[in-house]
Amino acid sequence: MTNRPLTLTRDAALEYLLGRIDYERVPRFPYRAQTLKLARMHELLDRLGNPHDRYPIVHVAGTKGKGSTSSMIASILSAAGYRTGLYTSPHLDRVEERMMVDGQPSSGDEFAALIDRVRQVVDPMDRLAGGNGTHEQGPTYFEITTAAAMLHFAQRQVDAAVLEVGLGGRLDSTNVCHPAVTVITSISFDHTRQLGNTLAAIAGEKAGIIKTGIPVVSGVVDQEPAEVIRQRAAELTCPYFEIDRDFHLDYRGICWVDQPSDLSLDNGRLVTRLDYREPADPSNLVMPDLEIGLLGKHQAANAAVAIATVRCLQRQGWNLPTRAIRWGLAQARVPARTEVVQSDPPVILDAAHNVASIRALVEVLDEAFADIGSRILIFATSRDKDLAGMLRCLMPKFSTIILTRYLNNPRCVDLVEMRQEAEAAAAEVCRVDCQILIEPCPAAAWSAAESLAGPDALICVSGSFFLAAEIRSLAAASPLRPIHVATA
Repeated sequence: MTNRPLTLTRDAALEYLLGRIDYERVPRFPYRAQTLKLARMHELLDRLGNPHDRYPIVHVAGTKGKGSTSSMIASILSAAGYRTGLYTSPHLDRVEERMMVDGQPSSGDEFAALIDRVRQVVDPMDRLAGGNGTHEQGPTYFEITTAAAMLHFAQRQVDAAVLEVGLGGRLDSTNVCHPAVTVITSISFDHTRQLGNTLAAIAGEKAGIIKTGIPVVSGVVDQEPAEVIRQRAAELTCPYFEIDRDFHLDYRGICWVDQPSDLSLDNGRLVTRLDYREPADPSNLVMPDLEIGLLGKHQAANAAVAIATVRCLQRQGWNLPTRAIRWGLAQARVPARTEVVQSDPPVILDAAHNVASIRALVEVLDEAFADIGSRILIFATSRDKDLAGMLRCLMPKFSTIILTRYLNNPRCVDLVEMRQEAEAAAAEVCRVDCQILIEPCPAAAWSAAESLAGPDALICVSGSFFLAAEIRSLAAASPLRPIHVATA
């Protein structure tokens, strides 16, 4: 036994976490059951008293849209009066953002106490792992933060929790839960080294969160992965609800709202509007003119998936009136998802890091900012991403591209490689007139973008959560223009 104190400071808690194996910071890692052991996660939670069994859970996976969808579901539940936990990853600024209750992250003191409590059961697990001669490891960074979030929600006595899958689904640390509803938002190519290089293979990993008899809501539209999810749901006798079959959305576009409404006290904002329909419902359910603060057709699809999930909970007896659905959707905010942090001139942060998400970003820019002549992009991405594919999508849409390296994660692509790929993409899409600049760090890239941006310009930041996090803090502190960045 050691005599160290039972209470950590926040800094000590962070230092402890950063000393754990963190696959979010490793370019390549073995994605297999021997490495990502659900048995280890089960043991960790069992030693903590299985806090995840004390509240109903909505479990959300997907290649893209899972964070936005999770946030919208949680916002609706909170609007209906349910104390709601939300677990997402990665975080942008502070690790406490990963574990929220009714939209508020855990405090620094709460976080430190949670990590200290989890550490007390991790330490004996470490000793057992190191002493069995099999080269096994103790719980990882993600497993510890997942367990801490589950414990936090139990201590705060939430009525429900929404858990976003970190990677894949089948082997993800969150897949120890027994959900009330399972959600798969979309399937596209990302993390192909770990999840497979076909949509069917990726869908199989995501479908690993489906549990026997538990309702499944799917926003997957491509037939190959959709069929994988349908078959898995059928095998496990799950009620199954699929977009464009059981529920539908009519996209009404992005518009500018000048006046506060009964759904929001904000004015001067961009919103997305949609209608939601369930034609097969006995009442032919229609929810017209819904408003969300997240921009684009892809976010309208995420909102439809969130509503379909809430409808499953309604069928289980949850009191979720239409008013709460409208209010929750309108109030949901997700940083760095086509986030407009400045409107004049526009500064947009987007954490898109695969081709499908980049295409969605470009569609929003073309729809909402079509009249802006000069577009400046700050871009960096991780080594396991489709760099060439993303650049081919972005190159035709920007007059200047500033390539940089984020400093808060070692996975960033080297600047020489990025320049080579950017020049090749420019030639491939016939955009040799696009100005390609190199800056060594996000601060230098932000400074360069500000100096280049005239009154009719737009600055967009994309390619990675890690880049968005660093630029977001720079934008918030910028003295040159009134950046409006919401803080938790």
